[in-house]
Order: sequence, then structure tokens, then C-alpha cells
Amino acid sequence: MARQATGAAKREAVAEIVRDDKFNARRIELAEAALETLGELGFARTSLREIAQNSAFTHGVFHYYFSDKLDLICCCVRHYKAKCVTRYDEVVATATSRDELTEGFLAKLAATLQNEARMHRLWYDLRAQAMFEAAFRKDVLEIDKSLEAMIWRIASRHAEFAGKRPASSPAALYALFDGLFQSALLRHLAGDRTAIPELLDEVRRLLPTVC
Repeated sequence: MARQATGAAKREAVAEIVRDDKFNARRIELAEAALETLGELGFARTSLREIAQNSAFTHGVFHYYFSDKLDLICCCVRHYKAKCVTRYDEVVATATSRDELTEGFLAKLAATLQNEARMHRLWYDLRAQAMFEAAFRKDVLEIDKSLEAMIWRIASRHAEFAGKRPASSPAALYALFDGLFQSALLRHLAGDRTAIPELLDEVRRLLPTVC
């Protein structure tokens, strides 16, 4: 009898894991559907109803899988940024020289700024909202740390080719590159065609001085 009870408990535990996996997979599917609307309208101007109207899912479905708009937006940004933080890993892994690493990094940087500007805009919107909305802060801080680590991998590899270490801390380097990127993003969204090439020139000049 005890053996049967143990087996039933294990089956129930497995079933619970499967249910959780399916629930989380559905949340990610909905988050991907919501990203386009959020990237277009931003945090303040978007409601769950508007997101539903611009997707293939009903308002009720979003309400079932997310407690509120904050829950949905946090899920969206975590999902999107989880893909972003590995964007440059292939360049870091395959580059055989400082020049190759630099040009690979710049190519990826230009592509993401050109093709995913609205998603980056959403990230900066959320990060600003975290100053006022406590519900965002834990996720924003975790994402910031992962992006900081991404920049540090690039800088460390760049310095390694010259037998050196980066001249700044991970936090300082991230603040530097993030500030340049955010400024270029704003200019790009405003229609400034020089924003991307000038960012690339700035990064190309800057990299050798800090790493």
C-alpha cells in the first residue's frame, strides 16, 4: 500500500511539472504576441484589452495567464532580453583577433538598433518605470545585470587578445556602452540617419581605450 501511495505521489508530482511547463509556455506565447503592441505604444498607453485587440488571443485569455498588465510586461521583457543577452556570444566565441571581434560586435550592434528599435525602446521605458513602480524593480535589476555581463564578455575578450584586462569595472563599462546605445536609439527613432554610423564610429574608437 505504501509503495502504491509513493508511486501515486510521484505521478502527481510529474503531472504538476508538466502543467507548470505548459502554463509557462503559454505565457511566453502570449508575451511574444504582446511585444509588438507594447513596443509600438509603450507601457503607459497600453492595456490588456488593447494588447488582445492587436493579437489572435482574447482579453479573457490574457487575464487567465497574467494577473495584470505589470505581470504581462515583466514576462515580455524578461523573454525578449533573455534572447538579447546571448546576441554577441557567437562573435565572442568565434573571433580570432581584436579587429574581427570589433567588427562582429559592431555589425550585431547596428542590426539590433536598426531592426529592433521598438523593443529596445520598450526596455528603456520599463527601466524608467521601475523608478516609480516597485513591481518592476527586481526584474529590471536582474536584466541590467545580465546585460552588464554581456558587455563584460565582449570587453574581456577584446582585452585578452592584447594580453590585458579591461581598464574599468563591469558596471562602469556597461553604463558607458548603454548610455551611448540609448542616445543613438533616441536619435534613430527621431529619424537621424547618422545615429547608427556615428555610434559605430564611437564604439570603434572607444574599445581600445577601455579594453
